[in-house]
Amino acid sequence: MSTDDSIKVSPLPKGLNRLRMPDHIAVIMDGNGRWAKAKGLPRTMGHTAGVESLKNTLNLCSKWGIGALTVYAFSTENWSRPSDEVNFLMTLFESVLKRELNSLKLKEVKINFLGDLDPLPIALKDLINESVESTAKNKGIHFNVCTNYGGRRELVLAAQKLAERSVKGELDPSLIDENIFASELFTASETDPDLLIRTSGEKRISNFLLWQLAYAEIHVTDVLWPDFNADALIKALLDYQSRRRRFGGV
Repeated sequence: MSTDDSIKVSPLPKGLNRLRMPDHIAVIMDGNGRWAKAKGLPRTMGHTAGVESLKNTLNLCSKWGIGALTVYAFSTENWSRPSDEVNFLMTLFESVLKRELNSLKLKEVKINFLGDLDPLPIALKDLINESVESTAKNKGIHFNVCTNYGGRRELVLAAQKLAERSVKGELDPSLIDENIFASELFTASETDPDLLIRTSGEKRISNFLLWQLAYAEIHVTDVLWPDFNADALIKALLDYQSRRRRFGGV
């Protein structure tokens, strides 16, 4: 996948090779709470600061010609956090989406939300539906926001859908292959990520895109998400371009 030819792409920073840029980047945005704690601030301030890093990262990926950015915004496990923090996050999602939607439309960003959206507040779900529908025909970067998402849950749901189709006689189980299975995932319309970036130094994928990250290059940085900036993204891209991607070959 690549952005439409009509979308203006800026020159790349020095050292980056246009021909070796990833088409799809996935990000685990970790460290908001630790960033806030280190500054003596409430955790909610870390999440607010993280929004600015996300906006900046999306803008950079868009102008550098990266086709898709998929971010881990809220996991199925995040419901176990204190209710005040969960409520704040839901309100933050809604306010940011309201504030930024027109700008995203103008920039031709195509927005999608991946995950089980049913438990979300009604007002937020309505806004999500509006944002997805109103940007569906945009030709720029695909911006995928994983919300109430869990990788294992996604795989279970895909298996259930295939089982239901088989029971109805719509699908011969012996014909199920990787392509058919992938077509039932939340990311069915996307290519798999080429690069996974995880901030804050944690070295795990935390139930994120378990199927899709099979051959992704993984870049871990100690930078906390609110401090993730252009320099940090360039380092991740340089790291990616230093790798030899063999996909199981030699």
